[in-house]
Amino acid sequence: MQIIRYPDRKTWYEILKRPVYDPGSLKEVVIPVIDDVRQNGDAAVKKYTERFDQIKVNDLVVSEAEIRDACENTDESLKNAMRRAADNIGAFHKSQIQEYRVIETSPGVKCWQKSVAIEKVGLYIPGGSAPLFSTVLMLGIPAVIAGCKNIVLCTPPDKEGKVNPAILFAADLAGIKNVYKIGGAQAIAAMAYGTESVPKVYKIFGPGNQYVTIAKQLLSLEDVAIDMPAGPSEVAVMADKSCNPRFVAADLLSQAEHGEDSQVILVTTEADIVNATLMEIKEQLDRLQRSSIAVKALENSKTFILNNEDEMIDLINEYAPEHLIIAMKNYDAVKNRIINAGSVFLGNYTPESAGDYASGTNHTLPTNGYARSYSGVNLDSFVKKITFQEITKQGLRDIGHVIEKMAEAEALAAHGNAVRVRVG
Repeated sequence: MQIIRYPDRKTWYEILKRPVYDPGSLKEVVIPVIDDVRQNGDAAVKKYTERFDQIKVNDLVVSEAEIRDACENTDESLKNAMRRAADNIGAFHKSQIQEYRVIETSPGVKCWQKSVAIEKVGLYIPGGSAPLFSTVLMLGIPAVIAGCKNIVLCTPPDKEGKVNPAILFAADLAGIKNVYKIGGAQAIAAMAYGTESVPKVYKIFGPGNQYVTIAKQLLSLEDVAIDMPAGPSEVAVMADKSCNPRFVAADLLSQAEHGEDSQVILVTTEADIVNATLMEIKEQLDRLQRSSIAVKALENSKTFILNNEDEMIDLINEYAPEHLIIAMKNYDAVKNRIINAGSVFLGNYTPESAGDYASGTNHTLPTNGYARSYSGVNLDSFVKKITFQEITKQGLRDIGHVIEKMAEAEALAAHGNAVRVRVG
C-alpha cells in the first residue's frame, strides 16, 4: 500500500482517484454482444457462453430437478447459515415497508403516494472464481418482499455447464424460480431485451465484472433501468489509537481479495497504526487462498496519515467509499458527520463482512464515488412511487386561481382553462 503523509487538500482530488480502466476497449467487445443478443436471442447467448465461458450449454433454463438436487447436495451447515442470514435480511428489509398516508394539502384537496412493485426484475449473480450466493439473498429477498411478480436470475455456468449449488439453494430459499445459466454481457442483454428462453425485465440488479458493468450502463441509456452504476469493491477504514491493527488488516484484506481492481483505504492520524497494520497485512496475506489477488489490489491501495480528525472526516466524505469502517473510540460522534458512504460499520467488533453476509443490511452498494449521489439497494429499489390526488369542487375553487395565475404566466392557457370549465 502506498503511504501518503499529510497531503495538501488541493491534491486530494487526484490522490483519491480509483484505479481506472479503458471503457472504450470494453465497449468494443460489449456492443456487438448486445446487438447480437437483441437480434438473435438464445442462439447468440449460447454462442457467447461457449466463447467466453468455454462451455456449450444446450438448455439455458435451470430445471426444477437441478434446483432440487442442489438443495439436497448443499452442505447442511451452510444451508443453516444461509437460513439465518436470510432471516436477518428479511427482517431488515421488511422494516422498510411504508404505509401511505392521505394528506389534505388544502381544504378539499387530498394527496397521497403509493408504493407499487416493479413487475419484472432481473438479478445478475457472478459465478466465477467467487460464486456470490449471498447476493442472491441480498437481491432476491427484498424483491420478493416488495412484491415483484416476475423475478429472473442469471448466473454463469461452470465448466461442466452447471450452476453452483449454493446459488441455486439461495434462489430457492429466497423464492426465485426462474434461473438461467447465462453470464457476462450476454446475460444483461438477454434480460434487457428478452429471448426465447429469458423473459424481458424492466430493471436489472447485481454486481459483475467490467464487461457486465459496461453492458448495464449501455443498456440503461435506452432499454432498461439498473440499480446503480458500479465498479470494483472498496473499503475505507478510519482508525485511531483505540483500534486493533489486526482487525483493521483483516478488514482491508476482506475487500482486497474481491478482485485485482479492488481498492482499500486506511485513514488515520497515527503513524504507529499504519506500521502495525501493514505488518499484520503481511502476516495474514500468507494464509489467504486468494492472496495473489489481494496483493494486486493492495498495489492500487493507499494509506493516509492526516493531521487531525476533521481532516479524516473530510477526506472520507470526499472519497465516498462503498464501505466505511469507523474503528475509533468516538465513532458515535464521527458517524454523524459522514455524509458520503454506501454502508457504515461502527466500532472494533463490526466487520464489513457482517454486512456482506448476515447482519441484515444490503451489500449491493454504490462504488467508485457514486455514494455521493446513490443509495445502496433497499426495498425502495424494487418499487416505484405513484402519487394520487382527489379534489372536490370546492377544493378546486379554493386553489383554482393559483393554477390559473401560474398557467397564464407560463403561457399555457389550456391548463388554466381546465380549471375554468369546472368551476366557472
